[in-house]
Amino acid sequence: QVQLVESGGGLAEPGGSLQLSCTGAGSLFSLHATGWYRQAPGDRREWVGVINRDDVTNYAYSVKGRFTISRDNAKQTVYLQMNNLRHDDTDVYYCKLRSNWGQGTQVTVSS
Repeated sequence: QVQLVESGGGLAEPGGSLQLSCTGAGSLFSLHATGWYRQAPGDRREWVGVINRDDVTNYAYSVKGRFTISRDNAKQTVYLQMNNLRHDDTDVYYCKLRSNWGQGTQVTVSS
């Protein structure tokens, strides 16, 4: 059973950086695509980006050039590096592998 766990969220200032981690899928991370999503209260969950099994990444237009997804197979972890954060990046961030979701981690961008 896959239990994804996101971590690394917190408070950052505009222009700052945070790195989120997604763990809990073991070697499955290297076999399947892992996606990142975000959601604000009352809003629909929004796709942020994805890394596939060949390390090819794709991003939503709103984060392209600022966010980077990577994977460390040895650590069995997928990362979301978020740079140049903006107020509208404030959301709960989730990782997804196949039909499995984590519980989310809160990111707040505020001065």
